[in-house]
Amino acid sequence: MSSTESLPTPSLLSGTSLLSGIKLSMLDLVPTRTGYSTADAIRESVAVAQHVEQLGFERFWLAEHHNIEGIASSATAVLIGHIAGHTQSIRVGSGGIMLPNHPPLVVAEQFGTLATMYPDRIDLGLGRAPGSDQATMRALHRRPEDAEDFPQQVEQLQQLLGPMQHGQKLKAIPGADTNVPIWLLGSSLFSAQLAAQMGLPYAFASHFAPRMMLEAVNLYKNNFRPSATLAEPYVIIGVPVVVADTEQEAQLLATSGQQKILALFRGQSLSLVPPVTSMDGHWLPHEQQGVEQFLSAAAIGAPEQVKAKLNALLAQTGANELMVVTDVYEQNARHHSLSLLAELVK
Repeated sequence: MSSTESLPTPSLLSGTSLLSGIKLSMLDLVPTRTGYSTADAIRESVAVAQHVEQLGFERFWLAEHHNIEGIASSATAVLIGHIAGHTQSIRVGSGGIMLPNHPPLVVAEQFGTLATMYPDRIDLGLGRAPGSDQATMRALHRRPEDAEDFPQQVEQLQQLLGPMQHGQKLKAIPGADTNVPIWLLGSSLFSAQLAAQMGLPYAFASHFAPRMMLEAVNLYKNNFRPSATLAEPYVIIGVPVVVADTEQEAQLLATSGQQKILALFRGQSLSLVPPVTSMDGHWLPHEQQGVEQFLSAAAIGAPEQVKAKLNALLAQTGANELMVVTDVYEQNARHHSLSLLAELVK
């Protein structure tokens, strides 16, 4: 089967839900809300991590972004340690660290230290995008061609986190022998192909770039080579999710996320804003089309509607795990949305 063909769709028996027993995880950018401080945003991320841990979520990842007003997850490794220190069992990691922004030795030392402090709880998801604009790339001393070395950087990172070799001169201390699980993240075909070649687990960013989702997952699965790390392909799909007691309420809550993406398109602050009763008058037709395409993988609605959407997504992709992004302004509503979602997998 070529990489452009559709993935096989698992047969669905009457009443059977592919969501039943699926692993749920969460991606958080530590969003700041209008009217609240960055310190508030960090406290709220701790609270939501504790909440999803109680709900049985598998992992809680934070994403590296720089120079973006409204997103407070720039010091990703620091926040991972903070979240891990305020939770008990949930896996905490990066979704992801933009590896070309950092020397692999520094990343290995940071995550080796985290893994030493919180054994068997730390994940290292890696991407190759800059995570910001050209000015910030220069401030990070990153060159456009640095992304070309991404495969070699991943290999070096594996070596630094793996067993110490006889005569090894470059060592990550802490880091060596911690074997922190490495994930490759992507929104295109490059990381899918590399993850397949290296036998690594793969997470696709369909929460903001769903267009190539099926092709990327298909490419990864068809070309996967078993490794010492992973015997079979393993896929996480990112998905925006807003669940509420009624469809009307969910659609209302989701307007905060829609306004955030609209602000991204306009180059404005990404601080999360309160919901609005209608987006009419807030966007132009071409902006509405862009936001809807951006969020085309989203599952928004009452529980049964979200269940149907996520079941269809799992049937299309055969994903092993769903990683949700829930941009809801009111924190009680955000927690309730995640609680309703957790009920769907039981």
